[in-house]
Amino acid sequence: MGKINYSIVDVFSQGKYTGNQLAVFKNAEKISENEMQNIAKEINFSESTFILSSTKKDSVYDVRIFTPNEEIPFAGHPTLGTAYVIQNELLEKPCDRLILNYKAGQIPVSFDNQEEVLWMKQNEPTFGQVLDTNKVSDVLNIDKEYIDTRFPIQEVSTGLPVIIVPLKSLEAVKKVSIDRKKYYELIEHTDAKAIMVFSPETYSSENDLNVRDFADYYGIPEDAATGSSNGCLASYLVKYEYFETKEINIRVEQGYEINRPSLLFLKASDDNGRINVYVGGKVEKIAQGEWFL
Repeated sequence: MGKINYSIVDVFSQGKYTGNQLAVFKNAEKISENEMQNIAKEINFSESTFILSSTKKDSVYDVRIFTPNEEIPFAGHPTLGTAYVIQNELLEKPCDRLILNYKAGQIPVSFDNQEEVLWMKQNEPTFGQVLDTNKVSDVLNIDKEYIDTRFPIQEVSTGLPVIIVPLKSLEAVKKVSIDRKKYYELIEHTDAKAIMVFSPETYSSENDLNVRDFADYYGIPEDAATGSSNGCLASYLVKYEYFETKEINIRVEQGYEINRPSLLFLKASDDNGRINVYVGGKVEKIAQGEWFL
């Protein structure tokens, strides 16, 4: 019987047992795609990652990401969690920067050791279709008056698309309850399969936005912390000058409604029409062990 080593970390954490859980499987180049999918389903976290091999230099790694339902080309909390494991468990000596190779492209990760924050630079965003307020409010099971119509409901992608929905209040965020039938009807006609709602009202006065992310299509009814969607949100905030500026440096809270409080740091700016996006957070190691194949 073969076996493989793995670690479990909490990403975008505020201490143990907060943030988003991630299982990271090391030296996984000999595992089949089918086996990876079965392992991800067995773990049943929102994502699990599989480190294949380093290429050319020890600072570049090929990585695959699986939700319980399918492989995805990019995700945020798996990027930071995997980089943390590589830095602390696979490298002979720490480095300042790693690059992770995904199907969506290369994602650089840097380490702020003083603040104990990892930062990923996401791909340049693309902005897709604008969606109808009535349809989306029906999916969210809220009155359309809760939606902030000063800004569009729109598909945005930095590697994995999401539907961004601006809400007026924390009360509105709390009321969201996905109508699964209408959700699946909606995403038949969108590239994005996840929906992120956000509000300028927060649980903690230290934070700038509260968000929730729903992705039942991927086997994730609600996500505790979503780095990819928050990167899309950062792009959206800059494009539409939500804070009346084309540059942001903010704190975002997520996961409070499912008792997994998470904290994400977003930086983004418009550089002559090109939006640069960075998403950061802390990582906490929880466990490690052997997986029998």
